[in-house]
Amino acid sequence: MTAPPLRLETLSGEALLAALPALSHLRVAVFAEWPYLYAGDPGFEERYLAAYAADPGAAVVVALDGTTPVGMATCQPMARSHGPVPAAFRARGLDPARFCYFGESVLLTAYRGRGAGVGFFAAREAHAKALGLPAAAFCAVVRNPNDPRRPAGYRPLDGFWRNRGYVHRPDLSCVFDWREVGDDRETPHSLAFWLKDPL
Repeated sequence: MTAPPLRLETLSGEALLAALPALSHLRVAVFAEWPYLYAGDPGFEERYLAAYAADPGAAVVVALDGTTPVGMATCQPMARSHGPVPAAFRARGLDPARFCYFGESVLLTAYRGRGAGVGFFAAREAHAKALGLPAAAFCAVVRNPNDPRRPAGYRPLDGFWRNRGYVHRPDLSCVFDWREVGDDRETPHSLAFWLKDPL
């Protein structure tokens, strides 16, 4: 029997603030997996997400199984996003003010294949258009395909992203530092961008 699609709800402001504890734990759980291997801290994640609640142009799309969040995706005007992101665009002669930045998309493994990924993109693109932004972009960590930590059978999402109309721009990248699972210090990670212009 096929599982039903998940319910998606777009949260902002006070509604998002109420969901922060659950969403922060969700981010930590999913980002600990390949390819990010991110050793997250729920307190830090909660503060990070609170910035979305404080930004009137931001939104978080939450996938729900009943009332339990099992996935989430963020977006906000790129001009108000993290420093390395708009700086990378300016360095390539691209205007960050044209773009909605899709910060991250996470979904628990057990709920994949039920339409949440497509729904995340559709909802964020609708939000971008409502803001009057003509283009969207996101970035993904660059990993060596021969990395011994890569799980057997892992399938990159490149094809899924292309099917959504996004174009890979390996010439457009930024660097974020984070501590990987099992490490005791932060290390730099390169992330390459995917663009959809126009939406």
